Amino acid sequence: MTSTLTQPSADLAVPPSGGGAPRRRTRVLALPEARWALAATVLFLLALPLQLTGAPAWAWGPLYALSYATGGWEPGWEGLKALREKTLDVDLLMVVAALGAAAIGQVMDGALLIVIFATSGALEALATARTADSVRGLLDLAPATATRVGTDGSEETVAVEHLSVGDTILVRPGERIGADGRVLDGASDVDQATITGEPLPVAKEKGDEVFAGTLNGTGALRVRVERDTSDTVIARIVRMVEEASETKAPTQLFIEKVEQRYSLGMVAATLAVFLVPLAFGAALTGSLLRAMTFMIVASPCAVVLATMPPLLSAIANAGRHGVLVKSAVVMERLGQVDAVALDKTGTLTEGTPRVTDVRALAGTGPDELLVLAAAAERPSEHPLGRAVVAAAHERGLALPVAEHFDSTPGVGVTATVDGRVVAVGVPARLLLGATDADSARAAVLAAGLEDGGRTAVLVSVDGAPVGVLGIADRLRPDAAATVALLTSLTGAAPSLLTGDNPRAAARLAAEVGIEDVRAGLLPQHKVGAVREWEDAGRKVMVVGDGVNDAPALAAAHTGVAMGRAGSDLALETADAVIVRDELASVPAVIALSRLARKLVVQNLVVAGVFIAGLVIWDLVGTLPLPLGVAGHEGSTVIVGLNGLRLLREAAWQRAAR
Repeated sequence: MTSTLTQPSADLAVPPSGGGAPRRRTRVLALPEARWALAATVLFLLALPLQLTGAPAWAWGPLYALSYATGGWEPGWEGLKALREKTLDVDLLMVVAALGAAAIGQVMDGALLIVIFATSGALEALATARTADSVRGLLDLAPATATRVGTDGSEETVAVEHLSVGDTILVRPGERIGADGRVLDGASDVDQATITGEPLPVAKEKGDEVFAGTLNGTGALRVRVERDTSDTVIARIVRMVEEASETKAPTQLFIEKVEQRYSLGMVAATLAVFLVPLAFGAALTGSLLRAMTFMIVASPCAVVLATMPPLLSAIANAGRHGVLVKSAVVMERLGQVDAVALDKTGTLTEGTPRVTDVRALAGTGPDELLVLAAAAERPSEHPLGRAVVAAAHERGLALPVAEHFDSTPGVGVTATVDGRVVAVGVPARLLLGATDADSARAAVLAAGLEDGGRTAVLVSVDGAPVGVLGIADRLRPDAAATVALLTSLTGAAPSLLTGDNPRAAARLAAEVGIEDVRAGLLPQHKVGAVREWEDAGRKVMVVGDGVNDAPALAAAHTGVAMGRAGSDLALETADAVIVRDELASVPAVIALSRLARKLVVQNLVVAGVFIAGLVIWDLVGTLPLPLGVAGHEGSTVIVGLNGLRLLREAAWQRAAR
């Protein structure tokens, strides 16, 4: 059987993000293939006892004929359409063999072939549908409707696809958010697990971003729509899954290329099995029956099905755990990786600067220092400024209103706080030319923080330094464990490629166990490093998140982007996306790819053993047609179901160990 799992795009199509349909497991009788197979089976079971009890042919003949028609019309029709395009479909050969059996009086054997053949097709269709169910369950879909608020305050319920950028929607407690946007008013906790994988709800207030499909908590939110419904995060993810299901891995493409030549060779061999014995005086009926049995058991159905079920199952399983693999090609290539290069900021680290040190000079307390700095930085949009303000909020400090705010790129900010001029910025710039004792102490503090891999920020009041803040990006909790797993999987420790300064890079690398550190790199330097490794025969995976990582992601054997903070360019360029930003998913998906590859090999061995064994039996001995059919179709079903083992949760848990 080749018509189902080898052409998955229609079967694996995921509903659009606005559909809101509940997830269901496909019922067997909902599949057309299952209904035709059931009809063929019932007709066969009605005809068989009539024939065996000696009833006249007019009683059981029409039932067999209907069994042939219901079970064989679809593969026969598809085979004829393929033949019109000069492609030989092995499904057509199965139907021809059944008709040939009927032509020589083996009506029951031919009908049995049709029944088993149709049942096998139904099982394959069911397996594909189960895979599609799993893909549809990757994410909870966004709601079908949303409450749009008019400029006059009126409310109306509209389909989410009718929302436009700039519209305002009201999200009541317990509702799912209908579009990607930003909170205009209100406060609540939002469960974002379907998008980010965060186990706890996230507090949302004015100015915060929210995503379609996430679940609002106990507060009401007014949200301004910022993305078209076709371009939401959830819609992009669904499109990625759809695109992945439409691709074929190199192994599959090779098998399909060989299939045509094999099928032609099989037809020629079948003719030889029929004609050669006839030339030596064998009986017509026996020779024809042996030849048809040969054509059935030599058919490469199981070989064709060996590749795609494991790879598609692996894609679906990875997607359920927040890893979107964009194609079957990528899933196969992931298992070939033998070198990994990691970006620093946003990959090994969380990508969010945090205040780690508050070093006040004499006469100023730590809290006072932080209040002055945060008040001055509050109007700033710079990430370091936001980190300072966040640190003050975490300590519960009240911030006075700053006036006369001014920002100088590359230097820092100044503002008037409680009548005093507060400057926050780069120590070297703010201390330029200063020779007093406080400036010297501040310079020593700043140098010490920078030597420890932190970014130093000087705070001065009315031109006199009052303290230094140390700011650093926080290491991901699973970074060290991920590096160890990658080392075990690839046989070599990952390398660090970063544009950050060498001291910060070296400090972080030491914490996670990386020895090969390349710091201060521009995008072209990262590409150069990747090409250097690949010229040496390595198959390199690059993991990054920023625009500056995109060229290296494109140049690598496999590029993986961190999805939560990843730039649009990085997400488009990468071959796979870690949606939930769980760094431990990187080694897990490599291991899952290798499990899929093992199942492909297992399937090819099973298919080869069955084909070889049945062919030898038919040529050397006497293989009954029903037994040949059962062996051929049984091996096809075994191979298909074996590939679907990777849909199970246990497969991911095994890969993640």
